[in-house]
Amino acid sequence: MKWLEISVYTTDEGLDYVCAALDGAGITGQSIEESRTAAAAFLRESVLYWDFADMDKIGTDRPCVKGYVADCPENYEKVEAAKEAVARLNTLDLGVDLGSLAVTVRTVDEEDWANNWKQYYKPLLIGKRLLVLPCWEQKPETDRVVLKLDPGMAFGTGAHHTTRMCLEFLERVMEPGLDMLDMGCGSGILSIAARLLGARRAVAVDIDPIAETVARDNADMNGLSQDGYEIYIGNLLDDEALRNKIGGPYPVVAANIVADVIIGLAPYARTVVAPGGWFIVSGIIDDRAAETEEKLKQAGFEVTEVVSSDCWYAMLCRNPA
Repeated sequence: MKWLEISVYTTDEGLDYVCAALDGAGITGQSIEESRTAAAAFLRESVLYWDFADMDKIGTDRPCVKGYVADCPENYEKVEAAKEAVARLNTLDLGVDLGSLAVTVRTVDEEDWANNWKQYYKPLLIGKRLLVLPCWEQKPETDRVVLKLDPGMAFGTGAHHTTRMCLEFLERVMEPGLDMLDMGCGSGILSIAARLLGARRAVAVDIDPIAETVARDNADMNGLSQDGYEIYIGNLLDDEALRNKIGGPYPVVAANIVADVIIGLAPYARTVVAPGGWFIVSGIIDDRAAETEEKLKQAGFEVTEVVSSDCWYAMLCRNPA
């Protein structure tokens, strides 16, 4: 199926007005592209998540709103109505700079946004024992432990440097029969890997409700029963009931989140990692690495190994108690 993409170039202040104009013309399927400045400001305000953003690649040089309608004759009038609605914005005294309000229209294929991203997600050999396999790829003949994965809408594909480093640490310390806790599970990749590597039980926790569905689907895809794979939604930073529910201690705990959350969780992690157990952390950008390592030591952990990849850091810590 082909679609008509109507792009209207404006300013950050004009985005809402352009959205309303397109909506009034009957074009309700829209996407918004903010400027780099606005996108960066939003991420900096979202302190729990912004560490994962590459600040040089977010946003756009030309803020715009893109509207989509099916490319068929009955929608051509909507496109003309959209152009007229945008032109009318120039006649209104709205008190904001709307920019050029230039309009472009082009035809795009549905697969442009539905499937093309899959070409960038291929089977990944990780460490000495793991193979992360996209769910749409055929399983190859291999002696490796195969982890099938559908990225869905949650973080964690194995391709990101932080996830790969965590998996490499995990396969080294995970022994059959141990329990594992995944704090900030996203797609469930770390906790599912732990079960496939022999964990008796894996508990996955995330603050985002989407993770519950994505992680459960991925666990089912890998043949994991609910008895050995548990998922909870909540904020371990301040949810005492959730902490009591997941219990512990655990011989292996992982947290592939961001520096601020790892620092906040460090004192609690010290109580939930079993004596002699391992705490794997990542999601730490280079200019937060030293601070994070120091806070982990202050919480009582021994930081036994620090690795980095393309400005991201991961740390393997041990509870000496």
